[in-house]
Amino acid sequence: MKKSFKLSELDCANCAAKMEAAINKLDSVDSATINFMSQRLILEADDDKFNEAVDLAQKAITKVERGCKIVR
Repeated sequence: MKKSFKLSELDCANCAAKMEAAINKLDSVDSATINFMSQRLILEADDDKFNEAVDLAQKAITKVERGCKIVR
């Protein structure tokens, strides 16, 4: 499954790159792209692991930028 999410409180392009790298290292994620200009995360993962992938992505995002949230 591939889905696009809005990111709230994403303040820094460098932070977005760090988040993208961290999310792509997660086992349950096939691919992730963060576009700083559009404030969007495109996440691809297996259907059965998708919710887990989103939760783990949120944890990775929070480690880089505390206030940034995935809007579901």
